[in-house]
Amino acid sequence: MNVREYTVDELMALLPLPDEDANKYTRGTFVLVAGSARYPGAACLAAAASQRMGAGYTEVVCAPDAVPLVRGFRPSLVVRAWEGFQSSDIAPARPGKPVAYAVGSGFDADDAASARLVHLVLKHAQVPVLVDGGGLAALASKKGQRLLKRRFIHGWPTVVTPHGGEAARLASAFELEEEDPARLSQLLAQAYGVTVVLKGPDTFVSDGDGVVRMAEGTAALAKAGTGDVLAGMVGALLAQGMEPVDAAVLGATLHARAGAAAAERLTSISVAAEDVVDAIPLAIASLAAEA
Repeated sequence: MNVREYTVDELMALLPLPDEDANKYTRGTFVLVAGSARYPGAACLAAAASQRMGAGYTEVVCAPDAVPLVRGFRPSLVVRAWEGFQSSDIAPARPGKPVAYAVGSGFDADDAASARLVHLVLKHAQVPVLVDGGGLAALASKKGQRLLKRRFIHGWPTVVTPHGGEAARLASAFELEEEDPARLSQLLAQAYGVTVVLKGPDTFVSDGDGVVRMAEGTAALAKAGTGDVLAGMVGALLAQGMEPVDAAVLGATLHARAGAAAAERLTSISVAAEDVVDAIPLAIASLAAEA
């Protein structure tokens, strides 16, 4: 199995620098279905990260109880409750105005209502969809597998962002037994027809063909909420029209660098997920400085 790493020049070439005549819609609409009543902060973190990563228009669809918190957290977000959210609310992309969805951050993995939201987005969003957090549990079901197969056949990209435990749950549905994370990312991508971002000290990305490694991980990121930040970053890049593997690799690299930049300022002991969001511009600048 060939495992490669992107060069700094390759990563720099991917940075989504806006055109001079860009507007918020040409810079990409990112729709985030996230933030349960129990975990409303997940929506806040992912949404803020998406804005720092360049999405032109971020809309949050969250639990009714979470709406006031998310609205107050960041006035530039468009926020609505997911009560009544249905297929007609899922907008298609238009020429020159890309769209992507993310679903699952802050979901309860065993909640049937959460699974229905994941399945709704997978079924009706004919644009890239990222599935994260508790939403990943809905993929291992027979219905989840059917929806992913349909998306794969139609060429609608799906990206999943599991940590080791979530990856094990996905693997068990296909009786995959593999301890090497690089190989596991590839096997999961092949089984589900998705692009996998397997998070860890080294993060591995695979679309089922090749495997890419990001070896810039830091223990500063071992905090609650940093996975939501990554979902927002990768989702924002998808919303700007980037190919799934490129979006995953660039997003994961900048996420790691943001963690390192935050740790340099605050120490690895004290970094919280909010600090990683704030350090995204520093991560982008560090990459540009090396090119």
